[in-house]
Amino acid sequence: AIPDQFDYDVIMQPQGVFVGTLNEDFAFESMPGDIFQLGNQSYRMLKIEQGRVFVEDAKGQPPNIPFWFGEAPGRTDELSVAVSRLRGTLDDKLSRGQDATIRYLVDTLTLPHSAAEQLVAYLAAVKAALGLIPTQQHLVFERFFDETGDMHFVIHSPYGSRINRAWGLALRKRFCRRFNFELQAAATEDNLILSLGPTHSFPLDEPAHYLKSASVRDVLVQALLAAPMFPVRWRWVTNTALAVPRNRGGKKVPPPFQRNSAEDLIALIFPDQLACLENIAGDREVPEHPLVDQVLADCLHELMDIDGLVKLLNGIEEQRISISARDLATPSPMALEIINARPYAFLDDGAAEERRTLAINQQRHLDPVDAASIGKLDSAAIDQVREQAWPQAATADELHDALMVLGFITEEEGDTGGWLSLLQRLQQQQRATRVSLDHQVTLWVAAERLHHLLALFAEAQLDPVITPVEPVPDDRSVALTELLRSRLEGLGPVTVSALNAPLRLPSDEIDMSLLVLQQEGFAIQGQFTQTAEPEWCERGLLARINRYTVRQLRSEIEPVSPADLMRFLFHWHGLDEPAEGEAALERSLQQLEGIPLAAASWERDILPARIGDFTTAQLDHLCQSGRFVWLRLQPAMPKNTGKEARHRNPAVKSTPISFIRREYLGDWRNHNALADADDIKLSGDAGRVLDSLRQWGASFVQDLQDDTRLLPVQLETALGELVAWGLITADSFSGLRTLITPQPVLRRRAKRRPGYQP
Repeated sequence: AIPDQFDYDVIMQPQGVFVGTLNEDFAFESMPGDIFQLGNQSYRMLKIEQGRVFVEDAKGQPPNIPFWFGEAPGRTDELSVAVSRLRGTLDDKLSRGQDATIRYLVDTLTLPHSAAEQLVAYLAAVKAALGLIPTQQHLVFERFFDETGDMHFVIHSPYGSRINRAWGLALRKRFCRRFNFELQAAATEDNLILSLGPTHSFPLDEPAHYLKSASVRDVLVQALLAAPMFPVRWRWVTNTALAVPRNRGGKKVPPPFQRNSAEDLIALIFPDQLACLENIAGDREVPEHPLVDQVLADCLHELMDIDGLVKLLNGIEEQRISISARDLATPSPMALEIINARPYAFLDDGAAEERRTLAINQQRHLDPVDAASIGKLDSAAIDQVREQAWPQAATADELHDALMVLGFITEEEGDTGGWLSLLQRLQQQQRATRVSLDHQVTLWVAAERLHHLLALFAEAQLDPVITPVEPVPDDRSVALTELLRSRLEGLGPVTVSALNAPLRLPSDEIDMSLLVLQQEGFAIQGQFTQTAEPEWCERGLLARINRYTVRQLRSEIEPVSPADLMRFLFHWHGLDEPAEGEAALERSLQQLEGIPLAAASWERDILPARIGDFTTAQLDHLCQSGRFVWLRLQPAMPKNTGKEARHRNPAVKSTPISFIRREYLGDWRNHNALADADDIKLSGDAGRVLDSLRQWGASFVQDLQDDTRLLPVQLETALGELVAWGLITADSFSGLRTLITPQPVLRRRAKRRPGYQP
């Protein structure tokens, strides 16, 4: 049976063969001759071509492909090492420039030039965003916000999906125990992602030490017991061991009955697997049973690689593998793969349409300059959020509310905000007091927040002396935590030294309280500005800064309005101020190169609107000098279309004609499928004229008339037909002008010429 997460369709072919479009990984696992089931019908695979699986009716034979083989096969360790080695080489080459890297890929690795350019552009953007290209010796931890304000944690680990799947499952279990929150997680060959909730806050490099090589196996066993992989592998092992029969009484047991029997068996052998979690204290007790041992061995060593994970964690513990942490405004180019991972990469049983990664804003096309900017928060956004977070008070009541929010304000902050008169009014009303600390620092505190400050400074002097609204707490750490919480809500990103400047408490007390706030998910530690000292920021304010930064990046590429675009086009084409001279005419033709426009409109509407002193002689001179050539660009029509009337239509005023610079004529011919005379049913006169031109080359009209023996009217019609098909052109625009201009007009013009004789 094919798992539900694989998309497929079945189409009847005239030969009676079905075409099923399956997941590529399933197709990789399957071989011609395998039998699988779609719905109630079984099919035998014939071949695999370009992502499609050709099958035929298996005439009711039972499938021989277990549906859990849909799990993507992991990359081998040797291939992962090769990928990491190539990444390291290209990282070093990129330090010398993109051109040198492209030459290395083309000359040394014999990569096509177009593929080398694409690969270098991608890796250059990755290096600009992350600072380096992740390898097996240097991993990168990445964190960013999505559109809803939640965070996502990505580990770039090119160790293959078997190790990454084990690392992701164990790390997900560790996060669950640490923060009491079930995470959505996924793992692919090169990275893994954990979608964090509102309670997760930690230093970005801290998860590297959540797992230890000595205990990771026990953690992973407990994690996989709750994952979908265990019951799936259990059914496979019990079928193989004949503990759950596939056939009974000569008939095949339906798959739902087999699943029920497998669950009944595990309830007897391993009751904790199906037990209610409310009745389980601590870890699940794994029994010593051959079937259970086999399932665990399959999960740990086939689907995952526990030995490789232990080796990886050993490398981190012994510092043979280094970790780089990156806080970004938007995901890096290398994180897009795991963000858009397919269901087979999921480490939990959440549905694809319910993934938290769907809320991530993705920038898919980044050059190195733009990629470098996503790792930096916009300074203007930080200043804007700081201004918004700091309260604005115009009355005494508003200032009292501000004191409640901020916990306290310094005398300098009150003077800067122009609040001294309002503070004195609150002081007179005994709603606030002026507190002088023993280190000669003066603070303004509301009566409702005074108990927190007195818990820290019992000997502080009050002016006036007022009674705290609430009793002074005995635990000074709780009071300090609440004061720092309030200060972070109004300051934005701030260093520890700046946060502790008004209080001047021991640094270990400040650090302990900040860690408590971090554990609650309230505060986030990182490098948000250009300061060298680590900074702290309230989670909501940091999410707002990220939104403003992304908004600023979007505004830089925001499309202009149609009115602005039209104003630019009018100015660029010179329609607002028409230029003069042949040089201006040449510049206009370059702007319009390759654009097919009606033949009569060039000299009547297009060029006169752009050139103030336009004359037909200027256009003829540009063509005769060999700088431009005119012709019709059109795709060839198939043979025998039955449209003979259209084939014989001569060039008319509406025939689309393009001007091409002669040096680029070959490129335009290669880009456009021009008409081929062999595929066109030409008229007899047009065929004779085309044969004459092929034999004698470029010819005058009189020479063509003498060679083809056609009347002038017949020759003109034949030339018009060839021009309409794009088969011929002329060295001057005057030839086309003659074909599209009515004869009475030509006679009137001829009469005005000197020496005219009727």
